[in-house]
Amino acid sequence: MLDLFQTGFAGLTWGSVMMLIIGGGLIYLGIARKMEPLLLVPIGFAIILVNLPFGDLMQMVDGEPVGFLARVFESGITTELIPIFIFLGLGAMTDFGPIIANPKTLLLGAGAQFGVYFAFFAALFLGFDINEAAAIGIIGGADGPTSIFLSNKLAPHLLGSIAVAAYTYMALVPIIQPPIIKLFTTKKEREIYMKPQLRAVLPAEKILFPIVGATIIILLVPKSAPLIGMFMLGNLLKESGVTDRLAVTSSGAFIDVLTILLGLAVGGFMSADNFLRADSLLVFGLGIVAFAVATAAGVLMGRLMNVFLKEKINPMIGAAGVSAVPMAARVVQKMGQQANPRNFLLMQAMGPNIAGVIGTATVAGIFLGLLG
Repeated sequence: MLDLFQTGFAGLTWGSVMMLIIGGGLIYLGIARKMEPLLLVPIGFAIILVNLPFGDLMQMVDGEPVGFLARVFESGITTELIPIFIFLGLGAMTDFGPIIANPKTLLLGAGAQFGVYFAFFAALFLGFDINEAAAIGIIGGADGPTSIFLSNKLAPHLLGSIAVAAYTYMALVPIIQPPIIKLFTTKKEREIYMKPQLRAVLPAEKILFPIVGATIIILLVPKSAPLIGMFMLGNLLKESGVTDRLAVTSSGAFIDVLTILLGLAVGGFMSADNFLRADSLLVFGLGIVAFAVATAAGVLMGRLMNVFLKEKINPMIGAAGVSAVPMAARVVQKMGQQANPRNFLLMQAMGPNIAGVIGTATVAGIFLGLLG
């Protein structure tokens, strides 16, 4: 007869049961609500696996990874290879045309980074040290790989809660952003019509942009080189016209494999001991504050720009300055059409959206340069 005291049931604690529920909740959001399923499903399932007693999936012996998920974490996250290579895939999936055609949208992406600094100072005020505050603040950029990259450098003990907060809030963009956008805009502002047709961007411009962009940004912020370098390389592979196989692989099978490994590594780190702590739960709370402030700051930047622009922009596109690509741009598109059926804001919103990716990676480089 099976002796339950010799099975994992004997090792279940209230903490592990709570984490099983959290893992199941993330899987529910991914499958039933279709919120970032490519990440939330593997993260949620890994959380379940690592919180089943005696599986030893994250086992370490004399500082060396022995468990399966521990090896994935050590090889991909501790070495920083997975988040860096994900930027290669993201670059291969990105079209810089909207930024090149409308460079002023870079300001909207920059404005949204205010959320990062707001959360940084809030974390300091709440008693986190400066490295932890920087890692928490970057959640405001709504960029999962960047959050993982920076927290692994500065506050590895908070990696699990920071990563899950970043990806959860990215998934909840359609729920979090609309009320904030409405709060900081008037009905008349949301109705502002923007011409959907941007100027034609020459192929040569698209080829030069990643080369020139990487050079300037890395010269200004050297520590941003891993993320910005891979992001721009991926885009160059896409736009060069002679490396289609590499671009397709980078934006397809390669990033898909990395996404699975990332989900397993992040979820594997989220044992009850690592996550159910006061500081981890506080990180989760600060993450939503950072994301909300970033959204509001982008919208307010759009309103400020309209003071000086002859041809007004719809300030809602500033909300896409967070780097949740392309979810934030889709939210703006949907709200734009609700306010004015003539509006088609997707391409205009993609400019700030892509600028947000660049901005968050650059801010991470600034933090690393100062603190790393």
